[in-house]
Amino acid sequence: MANKQVKVTLVRGLAGTIHHHRDTVRGLGLRRLNHTVVLEDTNAVRGMINKVQYLLRVEEV
Repeated sequence: MANKQVKVTLVRGLAGTIHHHRDTVRGLGLRRLNHTVVLEDTNAVRGMINKVQYLLRVEEV
């Protein structure tokens, strides 16, 4: 059985955010506005998504 995945898109810019949140977005692999990555749905990834959820759009794949 394949692992679950989530598609994460950066929908808000990083200007004005605290550096911990910018680092978290980089850790998710997002580089620029409207950039999308597909990640494995793990507890660590979910925690990172929850921390910066106001910047992201998340979809189940």
